[in-house]
Amino acid sequence: MRPIVLFDASRLLSRTERAAPTGIDRVCLAYAEWLIAHPDYDMVPVRGRKGQPALVNVEWFERKVAKLRKRWEGQSGTHLRAVDKKLFSTLAAEVRPEASIRDENAHFEDKRKVVKSRTVRQFFRSRRVEALPKAFAYVNVGHTGLDDPELLATMSEAHIAPIILVHDLIPVTHPEYCRPGDGDKHKRRMRHTLRYGAHLIANSQYTADQLDLFATSQGMVRAPTTVAHLGVEPHLGKGEPLKTKRPYFVYVGTLEARKNLAFLLTVWRRLEERMGDETPSLVLAGRLGWENENALDHLERSPNLQGLVHQVSDLSDLALSSLMQGARAVIAPSSVEGFDLPAVEACAMGLPLLASDIPPHRELTLTARLIDPVDGLGWIEALEDWTRVPPSKPHFSPPCWSDHFKIVEQEILSPLAGKLRGS
Repeated sequence: MRPIVLFDASRLLSRTERAAPTGIDRVCLAYAEWLIAHPDYDMVPVRGRKGQPALVNVEWFERKVAKLRKRWEGQSGTHLRAVDKKLFSTLAAEVRPEASIRDENAHFEDKRKVVKSRTVRQFFRSRRVEALPKAFAYVNVGHTGLDDPELLATMSEAHIAPIILVHDLIPVTHPEYCRPGDGDKHKRRMRHTLRYGAHLIANSQYTADQLDLFATSQGMVRAPTTVAHLGVEPHLGKGEPLKTKRPYFVYVGTLEARKNLAFLLTVWRRLEERMGDETPSLVLAGRLGWENENALDHLERSPNLQGLVHQVSDLSDLALSSLMQGARAVIAPSSVEGFDLPAVEACAMGLPLLASDIPPHRELTLTARLIDPVDGLGWIEALEDWTRVPPSKPHFSPPCWSDHFKIVEQEILSPLAGKLRGS
């Protein structure tokens, strides 16, 4: 009998109806696919139910994973929706249009309710168990359920080693960018991670350093931690770039406060005042997140931005790839990040990147042009510069999932499996 790895499928189960993934969703999908195809282990999906593990039907879960991959890449016949075609047509216009494109289906609260109502059905594909399979590891890479210690305690009591991937500590270090209560919730997650985690994975050295500082502040000892940069999807960059007569820039990610978008739109207003008809367009490609009111006010009420700044969500990977490749550059103005997968993906695609000068960007986006996240004049000058003279496409050796999983296999799973065989 092959060694068993329990994979926490909770986050993917809550995403089965989504048209496009977030960064953490991509990580969960990559891990699920890796463990499903692993030649040496059997993957058993689980989810938390009132603090206790429930087993998920393996065959059903594998089919869901395959469908998610197909949909998120854009293979299911929905490469371009009506709003995508309208956006691409607007960007291709020779003159600045009168109105901006807005994705009316991107509203944060409505989407959460829709997803919640649809995913209730998934829970009937799982069942509570009295005794867990004799697994040697439990893998949680989505932060889901970590605020409740009971599930992790159950794993530890069953001598199943919890392996937890830490994406960031932003709700702890920067609670002003998160929903009320998220800071306390994430503190609980991280305390439980430190208490029960047998081995931790940090997506960047910056995240590992922040975890160290948090452990010290709590008087706790950090579990063995491996830094493994996240991989980039290999199919990104294979589509045809969007061709336009007027230059445009693109931001990729959730529209939320920590992404510094209100500042970026203020910069764009000033850019329009300076450049007039030569002002480039800006596309915000992402869902509406928490505390986005300031950015939305700019989008809806500033006459300087009408016809220049567009917003769309739920692009398939093929559509997003075309949009990114046709842009003058990708923009990543965040105030704080743990990894910033879209910025790394832009570099991996060989695209110019204009990014905020913060630790993860210095660590991970080595070819980017970095500017302080509140240096308005610096951003304006860089945007003017790259609008008038297209930047050269840099060479970048991207992190890949095979390298990530090689680290996880060699430093974590293989030694744990070896202990199981020796016991």
